[in-house]
Amino acid sequence: MTAWTDFNDAEAQQSGFDLIPRGTVVPVRMTLKPGGYDDPSQGWGGGYATESFETGSIYLAAEFVVTSGEYAKRKMWSNIGLYSKKGPTWGQMGRSFIRAALNSARNVHPQDNSPQAAAARRIQGFHELDGLEFIARVDIEKDAKGQDRNVVRIAVEPDHPDYAKLMGVPPKTSGGGTSGAPVQAAPTYAAPAPQRASVTGKPSWAQ
Repeated sequence: MTAWTDFNDAEAQQSGFDLIPRGTVVPVRMTLKPGGYDDPSQGWGGGYATESFETGSIYLAAEFVVTSGEYAKRKMWSNIGLYSKKGPTWGQMGRSFIRAALNSARNVHPQDNSPQAAAARRIQGFHELDGLEFIARVDIEKDAKGQDRNVVRIAVEPDHPDYAKLMGVPPKTSGGGTSGAPVQAAPTYAAPAPQRASVTGKPSWAQ
């Protein structure tokens, strides 16, 4: 390789990827970009949340990497809402997404309300979401420049027909509503150790 002062022998830049078609179901790994915002009264710790200086909204800045298949290594970015001054809707959407992501990652049917399933939907902190692997449905939206980009808004749960194949697990039944359990009850999950040290202030990119 030539020194970093002469780029004549560098490979030509590859053209941009075509978008992943809307509705494609893919396995992803989610990582959180820490924004340094904490609110212990809400259970938001570890510096994972981000505050928007423009709107005052609070969110988790998430990156999703496709882990296998035709689109392996492709990346997408989306924000998971925690709080908005406009009302509770955005935060409720964020909670719904996290619930579905936990169901997907931990193989819990969305209609399973057994004690095991309830335990699988609890976390001790956002560090348990950092590195979570689950199945997601790809969507398309406009970015700030008006260009189309892929995003993740929906986590695919075990009641989806393609879930078992993509996760490599046996198919589940619905579990019979509020009292039943799936064929394989979800195990009780112990919270893993935090994957990174707590962030005490906003990083340089968030100033």
